[in-house]
Amino acid sequence: MTARLTPAALRRFGKCDGAAPWSRLFWKTMDDTSLIKNCTQRVIDWYRDSRRPLPWREEPTPYHVWISEIMLQQTRIEAVIPYYARFLAALPDIPSLAAVEDDRLMKLWEGLGYYSRARNLKKAAVRIMTDFNGALPKTAAELKTLPGIGDYTAGAIASIAYGEPEPAVDGNVLRVMMRVLAREDDVMAAKTRTETAALLRECYPRGEDAALLTEGLMELGETLCVPNGPARCSACPLKGLCLAEASGEIDRYPVRTLPKSRRIEARTVLLLRCKGRYALRRRPENGLLAGLWEFPNVEGFLTADETAALVGKEGLNVQKIAPCGTAKHIFTHVEWHMTGYLVDVEREGGGYLWKTPAQIEAEYPLPTALKAYKKKIAP
Repeated sequence: MTARLTPAALRRFGKCDGAAPWSRLFWKTMDDTSLIKNCTQRVIDWYRDSRRPLPWREEPTPYHVWISEIMLQQTRIEAVIPYYARFLAALPDIPSLAAVEDDRLMKLWEGLGYYSRARNLKKAAVRIMTDFNGALPKTAAELKTLPGIGDYTAGAIASIAYGEPEPAVDGNVLRVMMRVLAREDDVMAAKTRTETAALLRECYPRGEDAALLTEGLMELGETLCVPNGPARCSACPLKGLCLAEASGEIDRYPVRTLPKSRRIEARTVLLLRCKGRYALRRRPENGLLAGLWEFPNVEGFLTADETAALVGKEGLNVQKIAPCGTAKHIFTHVEWHMTGYLVDVEREGGGYLWKTPAQIEAEYPLPTALKAYKKKIAP
């Protein structure tokens, strides 16, 4: 095994001879694969004893793993738990998912966000029924041919459900690995994720240990080697192996480029009401919040007079108009800053679908972005 030098010692060497930054010298003297191999069994043993009792861990069938991993993308565990239970109660298997009506699927997903995930689940289920005899494929390569399944999800399903020696590298795993290896690679770069997966793949076990290692690395990043707040190094099973912790520079890692600032859009939301029924329209099938139902809304902040004039142009006779508050919703690349009006009209029309609040709640999935205004409609 290659001799190991501490990051601090390597930095001193770099300063003494004017060589390249200490991290480059570090990589010439450190055997990455050996270090990872030393870490894997510790993670497996720690996770076996310390894992949290989450519902998708109780019966990790391929279908359950798939659904949970898609739901957990960019979503907190606490938020996913009730959705996971409700989803499986309604759609317990791949055939039921493949056959579900789109509005029913969106209603089950309502409030979870990133609705393309749900649409891709159904598309993939249809493909599984036609191309894979109704069974989720086992290999990462085959899994990645399905809509909505990329490298990470394919690795998670293959290793957790099938025991394949395939890593699943998400943000949590990247953070753990960058700290363990004291790597200064930009974690926002696709190359870093690919190279990290390749390093892990060299050391991955098969069978039950593959599942334990995949979930253990995720759990480590979620509970101890956390992104916000101080890392809990004293409780970490990799203490003594982690090079960032040994150097006293845990906060230096991971390195990331700053994200681009989000675009801000001003919007005016219209709660058009006629005799207790509210106007809905469906969003386009492509783009942001594709295919969901919504309250009519337009770009820009309109005054009450401008709003009344706009509604009048749609052939709706305005009887009363009143402000109904402001709200903000943050998407990945855009923020909606909204103001709203409750507008009573004489008769239904305008090409809208008019439904009672009870009907909307039961049948029509609205995006979380409009949650503040959904609360305004009378039950």
